[in-house]
Amino acid sequence: MDMVTPVLARDLAALGRVSEETSSESVLRGLTATLAGGVPGCAGGSAELWRQERMVVSASHSELIVLLDGEEKFGEGPSTEARATGQYVVVQDVLRESRWPAYAGMAVRCGVRSVLVMPITIEHAVLVLGLYGVRPGAFAARNIPPLADMLAEQAGVALANLWDYDEVRTDAAQMQEALAGRAIIDQAKGIIMKSSGCSAEAAFDELRRISQHHQVKVADLARLLVDEHQRNQGEKTG
Repeated sequence: MDMVTPVLARDLAALGRVSEETSSESVLRGLTATLAGGVPGCAGGSAELWRQERMVVSASHSELIVLLDGEEKFGEGPSTEARATGQYVVVQDVLRESRWPAYAGMAVRCGVRSVLVMPITIEHAVLVLGLYGVRPGAFAARNIPPLADMLAEQAGVALANLWDYDEVRTDAAQMQEALAGRAIIDQAKGIIMKSSGCSAEAAFDELRRISQHHQVKVADLARLLVDEHQRNQGEKTG
């Protein structure tokens, strides 16, 4: 049976839409749920995102998290091999699997009989997707390449969109912080100008001199000066 279905294509495409609530964790949750519900023969899905030495893990069922943890403990298994080789790994029947006896035993205890693991390289990250069947032979070898191609494309789009969106949000936050810092510096300059009768340039030079002496940022020093000035004004009017 073909593993690429219209339902799978639709649900994967939907993962590419990002919003304020979208995160790496939510994308991975969506991927695992889509695999479990959209791939014929697949009863559960897992996802491991390796990026900058940080791993984010998600699974459609808690038993699969246990299985992944066991694989990490054993140091061997299909996910470990897929990530190391960059090639998909298929286990048609874990009861007949001789490569990883400890993993196979745990898989059976978790109700898993067949496994398909596909590594996907996205920019500077590796996404390892796992599909699990409760019956042997759930994933026919001839149907794996088109499924792998679709998952690589759609998962890549979803995560790339998320990272681009995060970058825009970060840039906007940094710009807002810079504007706020400039506003507080202007207030501090005004206080110095009023108290000493100096120019705006001289007031900023004084702020910079004091900040360098005390090894604090000019904006932080300005905020302290403004806060102190406001407290003093409050005491005078109180």
